[in-house]
Amino acid sequence: MPERLKRKRRPRLSKRRFDALIADATVDCSNESEAVTGLFTMIEDHLEVPFATVVLGIDVEVTGVELTEREEIVAVCVRGKQRQRIPICDLPLPAPPPAGAEWIEAYRRWAVCG
Repeated sequence: MPERLKRKRRPRLSKRRFDALIADATVDCSNESEAVTGLFTMIEDHLEVPFATVVLGIDVEVTGVELTEREEIVAVCVRGKQRQRIPICDLPLPAPPPAGAEWIEAYRRWAVCG
C-alpha cells in the first residue's frame, strides 16, 4: 500500500464544530429524510473529488457521492472499468483526507455510524 494512502487516525473536530456542521446542513429540515438530503447536499457540494483511497486492500478512486433510493449516502469508487458504491459510513478516508471530508465525518456523527 502506498505510504500516502495508509490509514491514519482521522483528525478530530470538536463536538461544537460537528454540531455546527450538522445544524448548517439540517437547518430547514422537518424530518430524517430531509436531514439526510441536507447532509448529502453538503457532502456533494464540499467534498473535493476525485481522490484516491484503499478499500479492502485495493486502490480505488472516489469519483463522487450519490443518494440511493433507500436514502443511503454512498461513495462511487472506480478502479479501471469497475465501479462499486460503498456506504459513506464504511468508506476509508486517506491521510490526509480530501478537502470537504469534514462533512463526511459530520454525517457519520449524525447517523451514528460504527
